[in-house]
Amino acid sequence: MFNSTEVIETIDMIEKEHLDIRTVTMGISLLPCVRESAEQTAQAVYERVVRSAERLVPTVGQLSREYGIPIVNKRVSVTPVSLVTAAFPEQSPLVARALDRAADALGIDFLGGYSALVHKATADYEQKFLATIPEALAVTQKLCASVNVGSSRSGINMDAVRQMGGIVKQTAESTQGGMGCARLVAFCNAVEDNPFMAGAFHGVGEADRVINVGVSGPGVVQHALSFAPEADLTEAAEIIKRTAFKITRAGQLVAKEAARRLGVPFGVVDLSLAPTPARGDSVAHILEELGLEVVGGHGTTAALAMLNDAVKKGGVMASSRVGGLSGAFIPVSEDIGMIEAAERGAVTIDKLEAMTCVCSVGLDMIALPGDTPASTISAILADEAAIGMVNNKTTAVRVIPAPGKKVGDTVDFGGLLGRAPVMPVHCGSAEKFISRGGILPAPIHSFKN
Repeated sequence: MFNSTEVIETIDMIEKEHLDIRTVTMGISLLPCVRESAEQTAQAVYERVVRSAERLVPTVGQLSREYGIPIVNKRVSVTPVSLVTAAFPEQSPLVARALDRAADALGIDFLGGYSALVHKATADYEQKFLATIPEALAVTQKLCASVNVGSSRSGINMDAVRQMGGIVKQTAESTQGGMGCARLVAFCNAVEDNPFMAGAFHGVGEADRVINVGVSGPGVVQHALSFAPEADLTEAAEIIKRTAFKITRAGQLVAKEAARRLGVPFGVVDLSLAPTPARGDSVAHILEELGLEVVGGHGTTAALAMLNDAVKKGGVMASSRVGGLSGAFIPVSEDIGMIEAAERGAVTIDKLEAMTCVCSVGLDMIALPGDTPASTISAILADEAAIGMVNNKTTAVRVIPAPGKKVGDTVDFGGLLGRAPVMPVHCGSAEKFISRGGILPAPIHSFKN
């Protein structure tokens, strides 16, 4: 329980420092929904999701009012749809439409799980399912898709990586302004309990239903550091750890109470410093508070490594159920500090790639020129997946090749998705490398048994 001092500190965090519960996400298994036809399965999926999560939005709203903690998003994640539609993969968009209708009926923000796990190989039905992703994202508004193309144990499925480059391009061309790509992510080492979109899905190792909560507080961490401008980095790490501990305690309080009221098992608290375009809610500004003139300059990777490690250590001390991704996100369009650094040219894709070696997830919400070749997008996916595979961590890519846009233009996604300058990619072709296909073998540390 919170003592009186912690309550006061938490109130200050909410009122002055942008502390919020970023998302309460209910995971729902769709395996009981498989029927003889796609139409029957889609109807069963709709009914199960609506029935399972019908009290999610009102319950979360009530908790937010009672505790005075903003809860920004209410979301649902489901079993990877490729498993549910394996008997009729070409008709998977029927299930996509049903899930989108369910999201509307529930009043939730996003629904994740139009997903496939092809990290070792792509089965025939998965091949056909992947081809439906652009259509599924074009005919829906709240549905999110993800594909796991590699793992530290199996290596990287380069055939899937090659296909994903084309899927990203098709999605951009079939959705207004390429916005469908903001709901599409490619993973290496995807986790089953991630509450954050666009990559959330309900893993087959999870309970029938579960509540996972994502907490975010970049502004809280920056504010805490601002009171110790002369602290050395050891002391700064301790400040971050203590702050992360308090943030996680608030998240666990909401998570356990939401689970109790909904009659659903509590899963994890994901303590990921997920920024927004609002000033005072930026991971980039934390790094600058540590002493960098601008994020992206030399020293950025070291500062981010310290931040990510301290956040995880503080969170683990506060809860026995820290999971999901947990760390620091570095999306370009969703972080005002990253946006401004990218506009100045201080942040490049190469520097972001280096930063992903030491933080959560990967290359996120980056606008690319609309004429970027599919093979170049595949190569970006392969580079990031390799970082995840070798370092035994989760990495991901969510890029938007903006139709008709060129380097220097700005793409405005609106709302929490923010805006982003179109960033240059390298001109050297990766076509021959990507066309080789096959499996990029796992590193030697995969033999851990």
